[in-house]
Amino acid sequence: MFVSAQRGGVADAGPEAARFVAAGAEAVTGGKRLRGRFCLSGWRAVEEAAGPAGEPPAAVIAAAASLEVFHAAALVHDDLIDNSDTRRGRPSAHRALEAGHRGSGWLGDPDAFGRSGAILLGDLLVAWSDDLLEEGLAETSAERAAAARGQYALMRREVTLGQFLDVAEESAFASEPDDRHAERALRVASFKSARYSVQQPLAIGAALAGADAAQTAALAAFGHPLGMAFQLRDDVLGVFGDEAATGKPSGDDLREGKRTVLIAYAREALAPTARRIVDELVGDPDLDADQVASLQRTIVDTGALDRVERLIADYAHEADRALSGARLGNAAVGELRDLARAATVRTT
Repeated sequence: MFVSAQRGGVADAGPEAARFVAAGAEAVTGGKRLRGRFCLSGWRAVEEAAGPAGEPPAAVIAAAASLEVFHAAALVHDDLIDNSDTRRGRPSAHRALEAGHRGSGWLGDPDAFGRSGAILLGDLLVAWSDDLLEEGLAETSAERAAAARGQYALMRREVTLGQFLDVAEESAFASEPDDRHAERALRVASFKSARYSVQQPLAIGAALAGADAAQTAALAAFGHPLGMAFQLRDDVLGVFGDEAATGKPSGDDLREGKRTVLIAYAREALAPTARRIVDELVGDPDLDADQVASLQRTIVDTGALDRVERLIADYAHEADRALSGARLGNAAVGELRDLARAATVRTT
C-alpha cells in the first residue's frame, strides 16, 4: 500500500520519475526480513511479560516495515560502494539503472548514470523509511514514540559510521600491526551489522512496548552478540557461499577486498611472503575462479575458517545465555531463539 501510494504520487512527474520509483519498489522486494522480524519480536518480548500480547499495533508494523526499507537503502549504497553487479540474484540497483539508460538510447555514459541514480535511489529509500516510521509513531504515545525515534536515529548513525569503517579498513589495514587486524574487523562488524541488524531493531520494538531499563539491557545483551554471529556467518558466506543460494558470486568478498575476521585470522597464520601474496589477491576485482579457490584453500588450511566457526558458536551461546532469567515473555523468548538459529545457521 505504501509503495503504491509512492507510485501514485509521481504520476504527474513523467515516465522517468515513474521508472525511478519502480526501481525503489524493486529494491524493497525479497530478502529475509530479519530486521523487521527482530523489531516485532522485541515488541512482543516486552509486551508478553505483562500479559497476552495480541496483534502488533500499527506503530510496530510501520516501524518493522521502515527498517526493511532502510535496509534496502543501505544495500543500494553498499552495492554501489562495492561495485557489486548482483543482489538477491538480480542486477544491483546501479546496474539496473545503467541498463535502463542504455536500453533507452539516452545520451551520455550509462555507467555514470547508473551510479548517480543509485545514490539518489538510496536517498529516496531513506526518505521512505522515515515517512513510514513517522506515520506509525503518530499512532502511539509521545513517550514511546520519542524512545523509538531515539533508537532509530542511533541505528542510522552507527550503521553509517560502520559503513565508513568498512570502506576505510580496505586501505587502513596496511598501516596497522597484523595482530590488530582481527580486532579492527570485529569493530567493523559491530558498527556495520551487529547493532544495525539485530540489536537496534530489537530496541526499537521494545521501546514501542514501553520497555524498562532492565528489559532493554537484556535485549541488548542478546542482540549484540547475536548480531556479531550473524555478520560472521555473512562473512563466511561471502567467501564460501553458493551463488545459487546467496544471489552473489562465490568469493565476492575477496574481489571486493573485504578485510574480514576470516582474512585477519588467515594472515596471522601465514609467513610474511605468503601474507603478501594474500594481500595482493584480496581486493582484485578480476580474480578468476582458480584464484578464488586458492584463497579459499588458504583460509581453510590456516584454520581461519574453523576459528570463525568457533567464534560464531561462542557469540550465539553468549546471546542465548542473555535470555535466561530476563523478564521477557516466554513465548517471545522462544521466538527469539528461533530467530537466532535462522540468523546464524543459514546458507543465504
